Amino acid sequence: MYLDAHSSISDFENCLNNMGFLDPKQEQILSIKKPGEGNMNVVLRVRTNIRSFIIKQSRPFVQKYQEITAPIERIDVEYQFYKAITNKTIAPHIPKILAYNAENYLLILEDLGDCKDMSYLYNDRTIATPQLHQLIDIASEIHKSTPVAYPENMELRLLNHQHIFVLPFLKDSEFSLDAIQEGLQELALIYRNDDALKKEIAKVGEQYLSAGNTLLHGDYYPGSWMTKENHTYVIDPEFSFMGFAEFDIGVMAAHSVMITMNIDCLETIQNRYPSKLNRSLLAQVAGIEIMRRLIGLAQLPLKRSIHEKKLLLKMARALILD
Repeated sequence: MYLDAHSSISDFENCLNNMGFLDPKQEQILSIKKPGEGNMNVVLRVRTNIRSFIIKQSRPFVQKYQEITAPIERIDVEYQFYKAITNKTIAPHIPKILAYNAENYLLILEDLGDCKDMSYLYNDRTIATPQLHQLIDIASEIHKSTPVAYPENMELRLLNHQHIFVLPFLKDSEFSLDAIQEGLQELALIYRNDDALKKEIAKVGEQYLSAGNTLLHGDYYPGSWMTKENHTYVIDPEFSFMGFAEFDIGVMAAHSVMITMNIDCLETIQNRYPSKLNRSLLAQVAGIEIMRRLIGLAQLPLKRSIHEKKLLLKMARALILD
């Protein structure tokens, strides 16, 4: 049964009662609202006369871009991720699982309250050192988790692979970048015609699709980081898989560079992360993530001049090739 913001309260109550989640004698739903705009899944805040909780439900497509098909089983990956995190150090930084219904692809999570995602950092153009350190520490604790078995999540990884390593670099893309910012299309063509660059990107893409031994969040960027009264949460791990630590850390580094317009944060991240990282691979992932966010489909709320984007793209190319 699919639920959304237009479903009736009785539909929600029937579904949740069938799961044994609500107490039908004492608990009634008072309101159903969107806590924010979800990208991949339907996300709703449900308030009852007793409590508040978050419902997430997947569909066979991307919720924000419904013309893009996506594996409906991704909600199970999110469930498995939260289950795999048993380290008490990280427990305060992820929502608790309240219930899971595989039949309806429905996950019920703790309501973290009035959080905001950390996309505001792009406008602030700065990320405080303690904040960055905490995000590195959370990632490292995720990477220490050792699930006995974990889903490959290959179908979603293949979709993500296209959007990270392939589509942004197509010479004949139908996606008009000038509709986003005048001059961006011409800028992108420099890199879309760079065969040496694309060869290195393809190598990293192959590694992304290979099996690894580290539990990854898989989409570790400001849209997945939440903050509330100086406390940080990490959510939305549906892209999670067993891979290489440099992927999560490289993505985080890329967004730190785009926020600050300063490559020095890469060194800070490398030095803070407690385990040894392949510095070259980390730099390549960071460079690819910068490029795909500037000239790919997955655009950010990143207000930068065309000159600043030109500088970022040159920086990204150097990270990938040098």
